[in-house]
Amino acid sequence: MEQIIRTAVVTVGTAALLVGGGGIALAADRTAALSPATTAPAAESEISYQKAAQIARSRVSGGRVTKIERECEHGYAIWKIEVRKDGWEYDIYVSAESGTIVKFKRGSDG
Repeated sequence: MEQIIRTAVVTVGTAALLVGGGGIALAADRTAALSPATTAPAAESEISYQKAAQIARSRVSGGRVTKIERECEHGYAIWKIEVRKDGWEYDIYVSAESGTIVKFKRGSDG
């Protein structure tokens, strides 16, 4: 009897997917395959954008933060902070999880 009920549930579920829920099921599968950093909201353990800006300002002492963006690079959540100082523009990438500077670029301002 239990086997018949299990078969009926699978059959009904399959029919529901074929009728109209297939797109939703595929989207759910695709979302599950993505990295948690790309789909999940900011976790409580992640550093805030204020902390990321503070880390960037400590790297470029006296610089002015002009832009902050939260991005995902190679499956990792990061903060990209743009800092300007003395005619130079710095792009500082800070891990949203650990607060570590993972990338630092300097270019001319303008």
